[in-house]
Amino acid sequence: MGTGTKVVVGTIVVGGLGASAFAMFAAGSGETEVDTVPVQRGEIVDRALAVGRIEPLVEVSVKSQLAGVVRRMFKEPGQYVLRGEPLLEVQPNPTPIELVEARRTIELREIELQQLERRRDRLAELREQGLASEEEFEDADYSFNEVSLQLQIARERLALLSEGRVTIGDEAVETVIQSPIQGFILEKMVEIGDPVVPLTTFQEGTVLMTMAEMDELLFRGTVDEIDVGRLTEGMPVEVTIGALPDARVDGRLTKISLTGRDEENATIFPVEIAVLPAEGTLLRAGYSANAQVIIERRSDILIIPERVVRFEEGGTFVTVRLGPEETEEREIRTGLSDGISVEVLEGLAEGERVMEPPRREIT
Repeated sequence: MGTGTKVVVGTIVVGGLGASAFAMFAAGSGETEVDTVPVQRGEIVDRALAVGRIEPLVEVSVKSQLAGVVRRMFKEPGQYVLRGEPLLEVQPNPTPIELVEARRTIELREIELQQLERRRDRLAELREQGLASEEEFEDADYSFNEVSLQLQIARERLALLSEGRVTIGDEAVETVIQSPIQGFILEKMVEIGDPVVPLTTFQEGTVLMTMAEMDELLFRGTVDEIDVGRLTEGMPVEVTIGALPDARVDGRLTKISLTGRDEENATIFPVEIAVLPAEGTLLRAGYSANAQVIIERRSDILIIPERVVRFEEGGTFVTVRLGPEETEEREIRTGLSDGISVEVLEGLAEGERVMEPPRREIT
């Protein structure tokens, strides 16, 4: 075991000596590409990362206002439908008590209507004889018309409960659920025969389908609290879709939440980004995506790698190679940085070469 250890150490030492010899040879022969980098013109973009997914701007849940069971399905997920097109039919499934109550309500209204009709006719005769006032006759006529309307409503309700359809005036009312928007069906939550709970003021009701207008899409995601203070609405965004790595999708920051939330020991803030149409790219709801918010972009500026810059007390410095064996310590002034490259505002000229930091020795 001891012999093996000595061989490995010897190999490392020899490799280090070889690297040192190569560096000395490069310096002596004027080959400075190995240990210097040029000052050149380029672009620096300061970005903030948002993580989220693509969602439609308008997404609705289709529900029924009538109770029953699903009888027929006219559309399937993925289909494009116009506003008002039939989606599915809900067959009423009333309880015996509901049917009995509906029929008895009709009978009661019919009896009440007959009594009011006789009273109205009697008051009409008395009015002609001068024994009843016009006001008394009008009250009786109003009560007759009111109960007549209640009887019609009761009959229509029974028709809906028992047959699932009724005609009101010239309009046919059926238990067919129609599309509330123009768009795509994303998902259906029920099958034929499934029970349907109606939407009322006291209950949410059964979600039958979800639909969305896919013409306008949003990126909904979150940014870290470190970056949210630098963001403003209207900033341009580059969106990268995980499922479409070659697609280029642009957007614009439209909303920044005023309230953050804690997630995995970090504070994040929800954001919304309007996704602009991308020619030749089909976006689907639910795609996971990353959004790079462009905080600032500077082009045609002098840049150097940030690793060659030394931030020391009192200033920012680099080592400039002046010749094969001549260097100079120079103070510079820097500007925008993206963490890899940094803008040079003063102290360096295009084409000058800056020394790489010394390599760390392996011990």
